[in-house]
Amino acid sequence: MKISNLFTMIFIMVAMLACGTYDDDGNFNSIPDGSNNVDKCLNFGDAQLKLTIQDKYTTLPGKVSVFFKVNDLQGNPVPGLSAGNFTIYEQGRNDDCFNTISSSESQARISPNAQIFNSNTLLILDLSNSVLSSSLQELKEASISFINSVMPEPAGDAFKMAIYWFDGEDTLHLLNELTSDANQLISAIEGITSDISNDPSTDLYGAVIKSADIAENLIDEQEQQSIISAASVVIFTDGTDQASRYTENDALKKVNNADENISYFTIGLGGEIDEEVLENIGKTSSAFAGNKEELVTTFNEISVKVSGQANSYYLFEYCSPKRDGSGVNNLVIQARSGTMQGAVQTKFDATGFTGGCK
Repeated sequence: MKISNLFTMIFIMVAMLACGTYDDDGNFNSIPDGSNNVDKCLNFGDAQLKLTIQDKYTTLPGKVSVFFKVNDLQGNPVPGLSAGNFTIYEQGRNDDCFNTISSSESQARISPNAQIFNSNTLLILDLSNSVLSSSLQELKEASISFINSVMPEPAGDAFKMAIYWFDGEDTLHLLNELTSDANQLISAIEGITSDISNDPSTDLYGAVIKSADIAENLIDEQEQQSIISAASVVIFTDGTDQASRYTENDALKKVNNADENISYFTIGLGGEIDEEVLENIGKTSSAFAGNKEELVTTFNEISVKVSGQANSYYLFEYCSPKRDGSGVNNLVIQARSGTMQGAVQTKFDATGFTGGCK
């Protein structure tokens, strides 16, 4: 009799686990909030996209907003998605699995994210003697092309860029402060002269470390203002570190331990660079120009990727059919881009939800 009761208890436990992640009390503990490991009952198969939730909130009478980033599994951004690329799934206390929510009935949309998100680009230029004496004009042309490609039209406060430069000094020099004015940035580039530097050496690792600190501080400051932000650090050089104030390990440690919303890009020129080092510093992407005539093309290659990073953040909003009294509900957002798909699972509290959401 005791053996029979034991088998009965085991059967009941297995049956409960098979019914999904939702229990009668509305507690969702099986899958971590914000996880790409969505409930197996949805049977999505292998994912090729990764969705990372940055923030989420609800607005009465019944709107659910989720701010997230989409990358492929190699870490490349996936920009340009619209509401039609997403499918919403909800699971409440009476659901064994998830129900698909109609995009039209739920008024699902990708909304402007400027009110909660800022994208900052830091362009870091090597202005050591080798650049100033042999490729300054080409660097100016490439930098201006980069600015025109990255800065959106019309200008908006959500997208800003600052320009810094380095030589052999233990200083990261500010050329132009963070701004959304592309013309101001271009004027700063045009104003660079061959006598701007007093130290012909190259403090590359120092520039990496200092620019990482600036990016971290930007994100922290904007977070204190309830603004989620991302930063792209783009470093150009035509050589290796010569100042030797800091080590390669110091620089790489700073990059690898940085906030996940900071992207690092490097652009190298000529035959004196160390491509492996620059690839490690530019962990998001790197590009190399064999000669100064290739600089514009190389800068443009990176500009596309920088813009892609900024535009791979999405504020997805929809009107939930759940109503007050339903408690905490499971939510899955699935994204599709071509043949690739991926999803993320989270929760929302429907307390106070009524009809009339717009």
